[in-house]
Amino acid sequence: MNVTVATNKIGAVKADVNVIFVFSDKKILQGQSKLISEAYAETANYFASQGEKAGKKFTQTIVYTSSKSCKRVLIAGLGEKDSLTLETIRRSAAKAVKSAIAERVESIAFHLPTKEGVTNGDIAFAITEGAMLNSYKFDKYITTRDKEDTIERIKTVTIYSDSAEISKEVTPEVEQAVVVCEGVLVARNLANAPDNEIYPESLASTTVELGKSSGFTVKVLDKKAIEKEKMGGLLGVNKGSVKPPVFIIMEYKGKGAKKGEQPIVLVGKGITFDTGGISLKPGEGMAAMKMDMHGAASVIGTMVAISKANLPIHVIGLVPSTENMPSGTAIVPGDILIHRGGKTSEIDNTDAEGRLILADALDYATDLKPRAIIDLATLTGACVIALGTVTTGMMGTSDEVKSKLSEAGKFTNEYVWELPLFEEYEEQIKSDVADLKNTGGRGAGTITAGLFLKHFTKDSPWVHLDIAGTGMTSKESDYVPKGGTGVGVRLLYRALRNW
Repeated sequence: MNVTVATNKIGAVKADVNVIFVFSDKKILQGQSKLISEAYAETANYFASQGEKAGKKFTQTIVYTSSKSCKRVLIAGLGEKDSLTLETIRRSAAKAVKSAIAERVESIAFHLPTKEGVTNGDIAFAITEGAMLNSYKFDKYITTRDKEDTIERIKTVTIYSDSAEISKEVTPEVEQAVVVCEGVLVARNLANAPDNEIYPESLASTTVELGKSSGFTVKVLDKKAIEKEKMGGLLGVNKGSVKPPVFIIMEYKGKGAKKGEQPIVLVGKGITFDTGGISLKPGEGMAAMKMDMHGAASVIGTMVAISKANLPIHVIGLVPSTENMPSGTAIVPGDILIHRGGKTSEIDNTDAEGRLILADALDYATDLKPRAIIDLATLTGACVIALGTVTTGMMGTSDEVKSKLSEAGKFTNEYVWELPLFEEYEEQIKSDVADLKNTGGRGAGTITAGLFLKHFTKDSPWVHLDIAGTGMTSKESDYVPKGGTGVGVRLLYRALRNW
């Protein structure tokens, strides 16, 4: 999808569909409907019949015109102007693309709405997000579909204003939005890919290629190097699999980053398939466990986005990756693992494997003397019970980093919500035979998982994001598909951009 910015009058736009946003406020709508009707006479009857309903939030109607430059005008309601949010714009743009796809057209234009107190760049950014992210579907393996029945028929998106000054103002924001969306799509593709396509070694080779095309360096530690690092958690979880583990190290130093600047380290859980190991999961729904590496996918997608966006910042991404399989060589409940750095953990449940591999990665991250560590993981079903599929669970030791992520979440609509790490919960992960136990029982399962990770962060500023609910969904919404959502990329980009 090619996204461009242009300067144009409403009636002079050349596109298959011209999307014009309107508000429900009576006086504002009267002025808008007059302007639109003068450009496209056929819309006059629509506005006369609908009145203020035409501007009702998420109301969308296509009016066919006799214009030679644009045969379809899509009137998109945004509701009252004072209540307008960027999320309303994202969703409205996504709905418009869906309507355009149904019309089997190739180009769509969006007239840029404005609102006092919201920058034109942010509005253009939101339109781009809604348009690009809506047209995604993981359908690469569907071979029986009719050639005409493709999910992405929209080839060109134009965001336009009648002001050349505004068009110039929003162009860099649209360019940023495009590369951020590309990062989200990378994360979605990685998360949705089956285990016979994306397993530890292929995840590593894919990341190497993404680094070359995006502008960040990649180093991959193989099993021998992982053994040298004494990453007992990663090696332990890998014991049941015939496929070797990898530890992926990505680094991006943007132009403008201060010399010697300490890195911000992103860590992503990379379990490419999670059977639960010896503590086997139920068979129903297990296919979704190809997405148990969504934390890794989000970190890789973020590295793509910030590199292409040329953010002036120093970021290192770490991905410990393995399958979690049951076999005669797999770890069993009661085993004790020795992690990088020397801490030990007793295995209470082999299906609590994500924290075992993250423990090694977090210890490695502390050696990098980071400004902050942020890890992402589809870690606990308990987080889904607590927060559903709307909000990511957040825990950590740095109020500053938590605040940055919270603000970024409000902006992107990728919400985060803090859960406590009170020391009283520590009792649940005490072991009689090791430093820690890898589960703490049913109660406060998300919190005890976070506390387990905390033991490996030393004194580094650290925040953990549990994306078990937000990383994968069973139904699509306006710009979020069924399956891997790509959550975290937009959140982290915004936080890093504003750091």
